[in-house]
Amino acid sequence: MRQLYDTVWQRRGTSWLWDEEARNQICAASEVWSLRQFLRARKNWPDDLPSNEGRTLVVGGLDGSLDLLTPTDAEAWLGDVIKPAVLSFQDEWGSDGALVFWLPSGQNRIKVNVATDEVGWLCHAPHGYQIDLGRVLWGHANEYPQEILLREGAKSVGLFHLRIT
Repeated sequence: MRQLYDTVWQRRGTSWLWDEEARNQICAASEVWSLRQFLRARKNWPDDLPSNEGRTLVVGGLDGSLDLLTPTDAEAWLGDVIKPAVLSFQDEWGSDGALVFWLPSGQNRIKVNVATDEVGWLCHAPHGYQIDLGRVLWGHANEYPQEILLREGAKSVGLFHLRIT
């Protein structure tokens, strides 16, 4: 998987972020939208995004919502509800805004297969199932997500995808 040191993820595209230092670069904790706010805004996006000088929308709660569902239901919900909302955000904001999903447990739950660049979400125990995020959210375009790194030699703080189709 390609590594990204640039700050483009703070201004455009969709990211899945699990590092608090990285999140603090783009928003205050009080600016994080709930997943419910995000889904409600789908039909009426705000004129200005709440974070990063109007360039970023940070959404929390996706991980908790996935944990409440069975793996099969979670996969269906991601494809039927979350992906259309992401596409709607992209249509509205284009390259003028970034959507960031804040996943505090993401470092331990998002798994990248180094050989194939497939990205999976490890479901909450006792399921032990892995949802293929690459298939559900970005249609097997596994070569496009990039690991976000804040500095050389640091651990990954998230994943960035410029445009989901």
